[in-house]
Amino acid sequence: MQLFQKYFSLLFLLAFSFGASAWGGFVTSVYKEPWYSTLIKPSFNPPDYIFPTIWIILYVAMAFAVWLIWISPKKKEKIIYIYFIHLLVNASWSVVFFALHQIFLALLVIVAIILLVVWLIKLYYPINKLSAALMLPYLVWLGFAFALNLNILFFN
Repeated sequence: MQLFQKYFSLLFLLAFSFGASAWGGFVTSVYKEPWYSTLIKPSFNPPDYIFPTIWIILYVAMAFAVWLIWISPKKKEKIIYIYFIHLLVNASWSVVFFALHQIFLALLVIVAIILLVVWLIKLYYPINKLSAALMLPYLVWLGFAFALNLNILFFN
């Protein structure tokens, strides 16, 4: 793989990943209030400013992880497709939760994202262990998001 193609693919994967993130952020900003402020949230709900910071770190890690797979001679295209599907499901959470106000369905979306991320980690591991490791903080965050979403469902 030529050097230009190699780094262009990283920029593409970063742009695509952050595009999915931007869509979720846009939906959140348009539909979050006043609905979200009326919800009863658990005591461990972080302040709003924490979410963008964490998501930026996670999206960089996700894009870098899939890029390491992309440039590997052992890659399988199926893995890249699963990554893109995972991004679409991830972006749908904001629509389901903030735009549609469907807390239970949003919880199911998180479960789907978790399953896709576990699958990606399993697929990444034999090809590039660093790629698999880069997905672990995301999986932890998804576990936290699941607990947060579940508590919001119970309280409301």
